[in-house]
Amino acid sequence: MPPFTGDEVLPCGRLLSRVWEQARDAASADPHTVSCPHCREAVEGLAIVTAVARALRAEDTPGLQALADRVMNIVRAEVRLGRLLPLADPDRDLRIAESAAAKVLRQAADTVPGARAATCRLTPAGEGTDVRVTMTLVAALDHPLPARAHQVRRSVLHSAGQDLGLAVTAVDITVVDVLEPWAPPFGAGLQTSGGA
Repeated sequence: MPPFTGDEVLPCGRLLSRVWEQARDAASADPHTVSCPHCREAVEGLAIVTAVARALRAEDTPGLQALADRVMNIVRAEVRLGRLLPLADPDRDLRIAESAAAKVLRQAADTVPGARAATCRLTPAGEGTDVRVTMTLVAALDHPLPARAHQVRRSVLHSAGQDLGLAVTAVDITVVDVLEPWAPPFGAGLQTSGGA
């Protein structure tokens, strides 16, 4: 079956429509879909949307197009924003979308020389406002990796607290590739003799 027009691709590379199709058909259970946090989260979100759609149909009988529009707006918002994470302010119920927070934390990691964030996931750590960050990095080998990972962790923790107001309890870092050293273009820096 060809993908639907505008079908969302999950961070793991799977099409949202295929993941949902497999989740509804117990006979086609796929080990990846069962174990992947991205697929599980998408299925949970779509299950909620399906339940909301059924409830809307039961309480009101709007035109089919109006119902479809409302459901699709919920789906699009859920898929693009990711989960909403609580900010560390016990007096207010403030939240930030995971995608927005991840972008800021990837930028914080990128400020460390010789490190580039590849992925960043944020998950609630318990029932309160605590959040755990899981990040993958591409890192240069000009300094020891543990020291570079420590610098990235400090930068991410600082940004999470100062820029976002997130209570991050842990930053788990995995180096997934080597950042090649930058080489100047051929001929750069060569001295030429003679006048102007």
